[in-house]
Amino acid sequence: AMALPGELWAELPAEKRIFCSVLLFSWAVYLWEAFLAHRQRRVYRTTTHVPQELGQIMDSETFEKSRLYQLDKSTFSFWSGLYSEVEGTMILLCGGIPFLWNLSGRISGRAGFGPEYEIVQSLVFLLLATLFSAVTGLPWSLYNTFVIEEKHGFNQQTLGFFLKDAIKKFIVTQCILLPVTSLLLYIIKIGGDYFFIYAWLFTLVVSLVLVTIYADYIAPLFDKFIPLPEGELKQQIETMAKSIDFPLTKVYVVEGSKRSSHSNAYFYGFFKNKRIVLFDTLLEDYSALNKEPAEGEDGENEETKSKTKNKKQGCKNEEVLAVLGHELGHWKLGHTIKNIIISQMNSFLCFFLFAVLIGRKELFAAFGFYDTQPTLIGLMIIFQFIFSPYNEVLSFCLTVLSRRFEFQADAFAKELGKAKDLYSALIKLNKDNLGFPVSDWIFSMWHYSHPPLLERLQALKDAKQE
Repeated sequence: AMALPGELWAELPAEKRIFCSVLLFSWAVYLWEAFLAHRQRRVYRTTTHVPQELGQIMDSETFEKSRLYQLDKSTFSFWSGLYSEVEGTMILLCGGIPFLWNLSGRISGRAGFGPEYEIVQSLVFLLLATLFSAVTGLPWSLYNTFVIEEKHGFNQQTLGFFLKDAIKKFIVTQCILLPVTSLLLYIIKIGGDYFFIYAWLFTLVVSLVLVTIYADYIAPLFDKFIPLPEGELKQQIETMAKSIDFPLTKVYVVEGSKRSSHSNAYFYGFFKNKRIVLFDTLLEDYSALNKEPAEGEDGENEETKSKTKNKKQGCKNEEVLAVLGHELGHWKLGHTIKNIIISQMNSFLCFFLFAVLIGRKELFAAFGFYDTQPTLIGLMIIFQFIFSPYNEVLSFCLTVLSRRFEFQADAFAKELGKAKDLYSALIKLNKDNLGFPVSDWIFSMWHYSHPPLLERLQALKDAKQE
């Protein structure tokens, strides 16, 4: 008699069932994402005219530009997604993880560190794994920057700048990743029964330290930060910060235009030491793309000159203040703190479950580790593979929450009397970044951490008319 699939499944050893479940789930997520992207691509293909409700907001030329840009990006992400899914599957099927672990053991052995030096072997493993993913990701990153972003007028980098940047990023990442990982593994090793509490506290401290030093020491390695010069805009920002008790200490402009003409603004810092960072591409007066290069200036300007396709970029001062009113709303309404609390509760839960699962030999056997159970591999298997269903659900819930926070922050800016300016700023930013204002409802619900433009404008419009 034929055995039913259910019976066959039950007869499989536990590690085979774990392995198959991980692979099946990974492909299920991939297919779901591909289905959503397909629906969204259909929207890009079929919506060729500006919808009526957007008539006031978007001219047909910008609409067409953004449609083609998003279509190219969507096609690119289809192929890169397919590649990384196939690559991940091949690594699992061919035993790539145990192979790399053994290779790391041989390398550290040559350097005089035997198998008892598990942390050294783990660091070699991490270095090789991140190097592998940097190398395999490089062609995709190059194509995205120099073909897609270039074609649509966003890329401002030269190849030399891009490669130097990539190398710098890799080195800085290793300088943080390797010491932090070795300390974490050490804590797990010596922490006894309650190691998960110490491990969680350690990661909490690390994340707080990184947030504190990021903008002062790490970000300036990649971009130039200059204090916003004295003047009307700076005074208005300081007045607004004071009016809501935001403890502002400095305002910086970052030269984002060296990389790309996309725009942004954010704030950072703890307690009484907050800084605001504005991208030069956000500010009409500072955007390099709005400046006429002086006659006869040398090479670099030739480059920017040829790339200045979308003239007049950025927002007027009132609009910049409205965007900042929205950002400061996140602070005033406690969104930043809520996000930190949620992520720390999640992190604690994950370490606790890790402590429960780390002793299960079949988890290691499922991924080809029959004789050893290295801590780093355990972290990788449990956090990356076993928790993936939980991570998907969590990420969807956070997207929903983020959309709520965005509406609340818009409403906050509205209370500051900035509804009209935020309305025009959102339209400008959407235009400068070639955002496409029409989306498939399931795609939007699953992916957009910010509400669609029309919904935000509608909520602000109600305010403008009051």
